[in-house]
Amino acid sequence: MRVAGGGLVRRWGGRAVGLAITGVGLYIVAPSILSLFGTWPRLADIDPWWFPVLVVLEGCSFAALWWLARLALAQHTGDQQPPGWGTIATAQLAGNAASKVLPGGAATGSVLQARLLITGGQPAAVVASAVTAIGLITTGVLLLLPILTVPAVLIGPPPARQLELGLLVSLIMAVLIVGLGVAALTWPRFVVLVGRGAGHVIHVVKRSVTAESCAAQLVAQRARVAAAFEGRWWAAALAAAANRMFDYAALVAALAALDVHARPSMVLLAYVVAQALAMIPITPGGLGFVDAGLTALLVLIGISPDAALIGTLLYRLASFWLPIPVGLLAWAGWRIHLHVTRPSRTDDG
Repeated sequence: MRVAGGGLVRRWGGRAVGLAITGVGLYIVAPSILSLFGTWPRLADIDPWWFPVLVVLEGCSFAALWWLARLALAQHTGDQQPPGWGTIATAQLAGNAASKVLPGGAATGSVLQARLLITGGQPAAVVASAVTAIGLITTGVLLLLPILTVPAVLIGPPPARQLELGLLVSLIMAVLIVGLGVAALTWPRFVVLVGRGAGHVIHVVKRSVTAESCAAQLVAQRARVAAAFEGRWWAAALAAAANRMFDYAALVAALAALDVHARPSMVLLAYVVAQALAMIPITPGGLGFVDAGLTALLVLIGISPDAALIGTLLYRLASFWLPIPVGLLAWAGWRIHLHVTRPSRTDDG
């Protein structure tokens, strides 16, 4: 009985703790979620053509992830045909939806994405390497964005303070990201120098981290990404940059739809912090924390509370809520396809 009880605790204890943390997190952010959705009727005041614009921008962001996954998987398939775009898109959409509705966030989504790819005929080791490399390169791009925006913040506001300049900012940032990304993937010495510089800064806060240990860890992560995209570094850097920049452009469009005037560089910093909040696995997909954090940051950079709330709702509608039913439909389609094809395989055998 003790063994059985211990096994039960080991099997369900972690899940129970995770669900408890998620429940507490949702309870804390419930007021901000209710406040956000209380502004739902105000979306009727927005010009209708802005909604397809946001959908197209978010669709391009997702397509960039599909391209990135295909690059990573094609690297190790050899003579085997790489997975089709339909398989890759289905796996990513289903995994993304799972990360937004299930405890565990991105980790849960990655597991489901990997499962669909493996079921689609990809070797488990190849899928694990590809999913890890995709996570590393997209996270690296996110960490790079604040550094690239610092000069723009220090220089001050541009001559024209129209938010539409944010679309130009996203293009400039994409070019810089691609250049730095390729440099990191092709020039190990560059990564060592960056790692040592970051290690010196981190050492001030955390004494156990040194310049050499930080550089070694960064080089190891770089090696995993470089191996996953070998020979396709330019394409991988472009896809990773496009994924983040199209998503940022969707936030810019959401604010421009409200005729908001704000510095694109400050909006980009708010975007980066909001994406960092989404990585904290307290609530699925950062639900509530991202919404409240992004709204507060937009107010902090000078946007009115009312416009910040509506802009956040519009952006999250396209980037968070709409992909959930799309991902569920993708998962349902995969299950139906699996159910239909399995009997035929058995009969053929």
